[in-house]
Amino acid sequence: MTHPAPSIAAVAVVLLAVSALQGQTPATAIEFERRGKLPEAAQAWQAVVAQNPNDAGAFASLGVVLSKEQEYGEAASAYRKALALNPSLPGVELNLGLAEFKQGRFPAAVEPLRTALAADPGNTQIETLLGMSYYGARKFALAAKWLAPLAKAEPENTELHQILAQSCLWARNYPCALEQFRQLIQQNPDSAEAHILIGEALDGLGRTEEAIPEFEAAARISPRLPNVHFGLGYLYWKTQQYDRAMKEFHSELEADPAHAQALAYLGDIEWKNNRPDSAVTYLTRAEKINGSLRVVETDLGAIYMEQKNYRSAKAALLRAIALAPEQPDAHYQMGRLYQALGDSVAAKNELHEAQELHQKAEDSLLGKISSAPPALNPPGPK
Repeated sequence: MTHPAPSIAAVAVVLLAVSALQGQTPATAIEFERRGKLPEAAQAWQAVVAQNPNDAGAFASLGVVLSKEQEYGEAASAYRKALALNPSLPGVELNLGLAEFKQGRFPAAVEPLRTALAADPGNTQIETLLGMSYYGARKFALAAKWLAPLAKAEPENTELHQILAQSCLWARNYPCALEQFRQLIQQNPDSAEAHILIGEALDGLGRTEEAIPEFEAAARISPRLPNVHFGLGYLYWKTQQYDRAMKEFHSELEADPAHAQALAYLGDIEWKNNRPDSAVTYLTRAEKINGSLRVVETDLGAIYMEQKNYRSAKAALLRAIALAPEQPDAHYQMGRLYQALGDSVAAKNELHEAQELHQKAEDSLLGKISSAPPALNPPGPK
């Protein structure tokens, strides 16, 4: 296939453009940037690095201009090229960490920020970015480590205290979480969310009876808040107040008929109340909505076993163990199943496993209301 020859005018335009780019200098780029002409400055720096591909400073300057244009992905690429050419170039690690942070690439932000902090110890801006990056990367214990002293130094910084509180909560450092949430609720006593978070921390500390009034307060303040009735119902369930729990689970289902966990725990209560048919109805409804609820599979396994449907029982219990191998209840039911099947060795192993796990099992509200803490929203430009 042949292509028409370019016109003389088109060739002239291309040659002029190439000539203009070749004439760009760092001084030209700096002058464009000084005058606020960022696209022109970026184009000028791109021409400079094209002419001088080993100029680390030019790549770093290109990254700065691209960051100002909020082109953080391209900026990060420019910073990495600068560091590959000159790893000790001042300020570039921090700029790279910031560019990754602003893209929401929190794991990628951690290492350059650690390097920047090593070069400038005690820099609170870098410490804050590092702590926030650990939070975004779901390394909550490390986030709490860096954010705790910063929050202490800024008692009025509500956002910082909220992120620290969530970091402590998800790191299972419940005393730290409780302290932070109580400080937050002093500033806003009518915050249903704060009452819920205090309740989660108290439940994590094994103080479930104290957690209940916090959820009751949240339900009074904001009865339509998603999961508030489920959370309260779960705490009632945990303290074996099953009638109260059922009422709260039904309240949650009125707002969200597809709330799988409310259905699951209603099924569990029906099973405990020796109503297996009703239990199976709730449990199978929950399973269709969410196939990864351990309580559903454990209860179905126990019910099927009582009905001598051993094949279905084993399948359900294997799913329950796969979902949470550290929880003892499915192992216990599996041990009973092996006893019914006459496999004494397997039964002994499962029952021993259940006994061992029972000593260290934790089944708190944390993770049932949500699977992760609130997402970190990177701040706006620069």
